[in-house]
Amino acid sequence: MSANSRRTAALLRDRTRANRAESRARRAAATAARRVRTGPRSLATHIIATGASLDVVAGAADALRAQARKAGIRGRAARIRRTLNGRARRVVTVYRYTVEQVAQIVATYKPRKAEYKAIRAVLAAA
Repeated sequence: MSANSRRTAALLRDRTRANRAESRARRAAATAARRVRTGPRSLATHIIATGASLDVVAGAADALRAQARKAGIRGRAARIRRTLNGRARRVVTVYRYTVEQVAQIVATYKPRKAEYKAIRAVLAAA
């Protein structure tokens, strides 16, 4: 195999990997958007539905959670089994928020980071 064909194969492999990752992110956002339309979901799911990158989702969700506490907005409680260290499944109470509740939370949210501002704009428009 020549160096040129190895380079071409590597290029195609990298392009395929990138396309697959982008497709996975798009599919996750579309699934989250569908779920948000059908009922209450976690704040992270609402943020994923905006199409935000997955590396900022946790930080933005934490910030919105703090704003929800300040505003006194409590979502609907749900009990889930959370896997811990790959083994134990502890029962944890989580909260699910409707689109209207998220809009109320976002109304008081004043982010500083550019990514969070973009997320706020999309959530406020919804």
